[in-house]
Amino acid sequence: MTIKDYSWDKKYLIFLYTIMVLFTGTVIFIGESVAVNQSNGLYVVEVSILLFAIYLAVDFIVKNKYYKRLKEISDLEGLDWVNSLPIPASSEQRIYNELMQKQYQAINKKLSEYQSKSIENREFITMWVHEIKTPIAASKLIIENSLDHPSEEVLYSIEDEIAKIEDFVQMTLFHSRTDDFAKDYIINSINLKKVVNECIKREFSSILNKNLTLQLQNLDLQIDSDEKWLGFIIKQILDNAIKYSTANGKISIYAESHQDEVMLIIEDEGAGIKEEDILRVFDKNFTGSNGRKYVTATGIGLYLSQKIARKLSHLITISSDSGKGTKVSIHFPHWNDFYDV
Repeated sequence: MTIKDYSWDKKYLIFLYTIMVLFTGTVIFIGESVAVNQSNGLYVVEVSILLFAIYLAVDFIVKNKYYKRLKEISDLEGLDWVNSLPIPASSEQRIYNELMQKQYQAINKKLSEYQSKSIENREFITMWVHEIKTPIAASKLIIENSLDHPSEEVLYSIEDEIAKIEDFVQMTLFHSRTDDFAKDYIINSINLKKVVNECIKREFSSILNKNLTLQLQNLDLQIDSDEKWLGFIIKQILDNAIKYSTANGKISIYAESHQDEVMLIIEDEGAGIKEEDILRVFDKNFTGSNGRKYVTATGIGLYLSQKIARKLSHLITISSDSGKGTKVSIHFPHWNDFYDV
């Protein structure tokens, strides 16, 4: 509040004081030839009290009108009453109005965030329940069809379906933890080869069922990341490479070390991604033209992976030639670069 604002708020009091001073001065001026007696003094006091009472009455009416209206609209349900705040009669009231408006906007922002998160969680749960039915049903069917002639191939098929169920459960856990990510990660120097090998072990049955060839090169490098979250990211990318590869195909996994970063590259020779879909592969629930061909596509894996990667200060990029394969790169900037001046 400025002096100008304060003076304007006190304009009636200033006006009252001015009138009282002028009135007192006039009485003294008129009676300057005669000594001011008790009667003149009482007259000045009475008029001053009357003027002050008028001031209090006017001030009460003005402020009571504002606060009465404020009380009426505050009884309304919800928070929309903030948009119907009465016109402020003073700078003080204007400041309070602005504070309530800012608080209203902040609450609305929080509500929008919670609503968006609630919708996202509901969509995820709906997708999850729908998708997990497929491997469960497939497992039951495999078991029913192989009761009379069990074989190693059947066991691998069941293991593959169980792995899919496990992936969906794991994805749910990671999805639920992304909001509290800061409490659940530790950046350490980890061996890239170790993390990749763990992911390959978990995808072994899927790789075997498709008879895929893995080509691993230059993975024995140290990077700064969180092993658990990075494992989730690599697992999702590897899962996509396997899913969209043709039988007897090849997947190459290798790393490149540059001056400012290390790159982990997972490259397949599968279906590839159409040019118009490349920019949207990280959007939530986007499956693209390939996703419509593969019923197991959810559009959640890459979305979560990129979200987690950014929180770890990593970055995922994708290049593809439709019909010839896809190349996914995870970029690990050297942490020292963040502190360079």
